[in-house]
Amino acid sequence: MDRSEQLNSQKAMLSKALSDALSLKDVLNNEFESLKKQDIDTFEALQQSKTDILNFLASEDLSKIIKDNTDPSVVETVSEAWNELMSIISECKDLHMRNEIFINRKLESIKGALKTIQNPDPLSSVEVYDRLGKVRPIKVRQNVGKA
Repeated sequence: MDRSEQLNSQKAMLSKALSDALSLKDVLNNEFESLKKQDIDTFEALQQSKTDILNFLASEDLSKIIKDNTDPSVVETVSEAWNELMSIISECKDLHMRNEIFINRKLESIKGALKTIQNPDPLSSVEVYDRLGKVRPIKVRQNVGKA
């Protein structure tokens, strides 16, 4: 492969990387929307495309483009596209962190609700309902009242 073909191949790979990075940004935004709506089916459907994009963006071939070029004119051309790619990836990182924080907060609230249901605090004023929709008597609270 001559120098011109190699440069065109690198430009094509960077172009695909930019396109994929923008797609990843869309996937992360859609992921957040599905999390807000608690639409787990949509969230799970997005995971495969996100994984495919991340695998390409993390490929060694892509990073070699910037590492292996020594020709100053090529480096200048490639580095502009590379910097743009890194900027988009940085935005994606922020979106991913936002989604992670959202998921962690949801998990903490669910864990708190489960803990309240499973181990009621005798001093708590939270009332728990049974399957029939009636307030479930809390044995510890009844024992405290009899003392």
